[in-house]
Amino acid sequence: MTLDTPMTWLIALYIFMLAAFTGYEVISRVPSILHTPLMSGSNFIHGIVVVGALHTLLNATTLFAQIVGFVAVALGAANASGGYVVTDRMLSMFKSSGGKEK
Repeated sequence: MTLDTPMTWLIALYIFMLAAFTGYEVISRVPSILHTPLMSGSNFIHGIVVVGALHTLLNATTLFAQIVGFVAVALGAANASGGYVVTDRMLSMFKSSGGKEK
């Protein structure tokens, strides 16, 4: 016996709200010292999003799907590269200012 329940907008909204609440609760409890490793993990996830968007773009059959896929790839790549820039800047804050070398 199979159970095929279509995902209605109400179920999708419930899942989105649950994910948003869970994400907020997890991120709000992260100490400041762990923000840089958290950003690195987030950048990894954004890379996976770009791969998924590329897969969607390459399998698109209509013009609308190709446009949506292209926008997804562009925004995902911008988000991932911006995350790496922010992480690099955060890591540079921990380097010494150059006066003393060990």
